[in-house]
Amino acid sequence: MITLPTDWMLSHKDTFALTVTGDSIIGAGIDKGDKVIVNKQNTASNGDIIIAIIGEELQLAFGNEYEVDARAIKRDFDLLNNDSFEIMENKGKFGKVLYSHQSRLFETYQLRLLIDPILSARFITNEEKYMLINKLKKLTSKHIAKSLPDPLIYNQSINENYQLIKLHIDKIHRAINEEKFITFQYGEYNVKKEFCLRKNGEYYELKAYALIWESDFYYLIGEHVRHENLSHYRLDRMRNIQLTDNKFIKQRLDISGYVQNTFQMFGGEDSWIKIQFSNERLVNPIIDKFGLEADIKKGDDGSFVLSTKAKISRGLINWILSWGDQAKVISPPHLVDEVQEIVNEMKKNYNNN
Repeated sequence: MITLPTDWMLSHKDTFALTVTGDSIIGAGIDKGDKVIVNKQNTASNGDIIIAIIGEELQLAFGNEYEVDARAIKRDFDLLNNDSFEIMENKGKFGKVLYSHQSRLFETYQLRLLIDPILSARFITNEEKYMLINKLKKLTSKHIAKSLPDPLIYNQSINENYQLIKLHIDKIHRAINEEKFITFQYGEYNVKKEFCLRKNGEYYELKAYALIWESDFYYLIGEHVRHENLSHYRLDRMRNIQLTDNKFIKQRLDISGYVQNTFQMFGGEDSWIKIQFSNERLVNPIIDKFGLEADIKKGDDGSFVLSTKAKISRGLINWILSWGDQAKVISPPHLVDEVQEIVNEMKKNYNNN
């Protein structure tokens, strides 16, 4: 005898206690052998877990003379499964087939959105990718999980300091959330591939503002205590990170602007620039860089001219030079002069050989 609160039941004759025999709703925390309380009703709300008696309900709807074709029902279920609306099938007592569907926390495309960045992240080891993706697969059914990417297909991990980075990520997020200063050492590799600390191992002290992932690496963005300006540091080059007990009050700083200027290589003063490109096929990468709002005009002989506002810096010049003889700066004159000067220096390097 099971005693239930009255608000759990529709009525005594329409409420049942059932024993779970399969694993189709294990994702909802309901395991084989569990007892579940079921209310008999003809409708369900989004997110409800239901037990459906298909054949009998069809006969109730269309009359006892209606012949239920199990093969037709199976075909319909296959169509639903192929459309990512999964119907789970389990064998009950006396060979009875039980079907169920449960609403899941993530849609299939959302899981793919989560998995793809993990696969492409070069700083995550292959072992960690395998573990993370298998955990994400548990958020959906076995049927859909089989269609998700296999982490073993990818072999892009290059970072040997991933265990260190994991600890750094946790500490820095705590510092950002609790608005605490952090201290750390910072270094880089020399030509012998030896890791050397900067400033003879002196500790940096920083107000931690943001943690971003850019070009396959994690970066900490913060305000230096001494200089009171924004700086960024790669996590895999940081050592001995410590949270202090000292707190700070976050200022309203343009973090997004700093990220754009620093990591898009266009730091400096805004100026209108014109660049002529000799090949129309370069339009798409130009749009990728400057956006659809960029002014692009068709030129002669398959060329086009880009007119846009950009921050003139060495980063911008390097980007222009990366196109080789396919890009030519038209204006402003001082940018033309700077590009020519760097090209002349490059020529000298080769002439000296």
